[in-house]
Amino acid sequence: MTDTAPAPTDAPTEVSPKPTTPSALHEIFDIVRTVGLGLLAALCLHAVLFQPFTIPSSSMEPGLVTGDYIVVSKYPYGWSLASLPFHMGAPGERLFGRDPARGDVVVFRLPRDPKQTWIKRVIGLPGDTAQVKGGQLFVNGVAWAQTPLGPTQDHDAPWRTVEQVRETQTSGRSYVTYDGGPGLPGDDTPPIIVPQGQYLVMGDNRDNSLDGRFDRSVGVGLLPAGNLMGRAEWIVASWEPGASLFKPWTWVKLQPGRFLRRIR
Repeated sequence: MTDTAPAPTDAPTEVSPKPTTPSALHEIFDIVRTVGLGLLAALCLHAVLFQPFTIPSSSMEPGLVTGDYIVVSKYPYGWSLASLPFHMGAPGERLFGRDPARGDVVVFRLPRDPKQTWIKRVIGLPGDTAQVKGGQLFVNGVAWAQTPLGPTQDHDAPWRTVEQVRETQTSGRSYVTYDGGPGLPGDDTPPIIVPQGQYLVMGDNRDNSLDGRFDRSVGVGLLPAGNLMGRAEWIVASWEPGASLFKPWTWVKLQPGRFLRRIR
């Protein structure tokens, strides 16, 4: 008698459906959509809330020096086409426009060439009459106090000796300016009447700033409200000329003591 082995039977197997992979076209669409949404969010952030800038000149010394990397808030004065991170033609009127305060440090599009962005301090508001006499500011007939703080070397031009002067507005707001000496261009001006919808702006480095004291063909002239981009708020970091936040190999050129400083 022999044992007979049972006939083998096939064990049931589960067949999983083959996973589907998105097509190359679908993947490309997802990438484009993600990048597009990211760019749109960045554009909205820069146009509506904040935008970074790098100080390119010494006209706002000593408060701001060449190489300072600053943050500008866009919302304090309302918005116009000037608020966009790129040039879009004539700035036009502002939406929800509000006047800056005297003494605010503002970034704006240069009236004669809106592709350029400049930074200055607001001195005169609509309806004001301002004049510089012997290097001292008078607004609506009242002199702004000046307190000499002694000589120093210009931060960006150390071979140049300047006088540090604390300027105090009638409101009590104060900041330090540079004076290059008597009798220089801009030390004496005729009365400047600021019309509605415009502002008078000046650099703190008074003898090294082509600002509202000078005709628009060479300086700023009177600044239209629509050209305002925003208010300078903070110095985030600072590098010597030639260095950049986006060039790590240049970070050794940091300017110490100029990090996270509020702009006054």
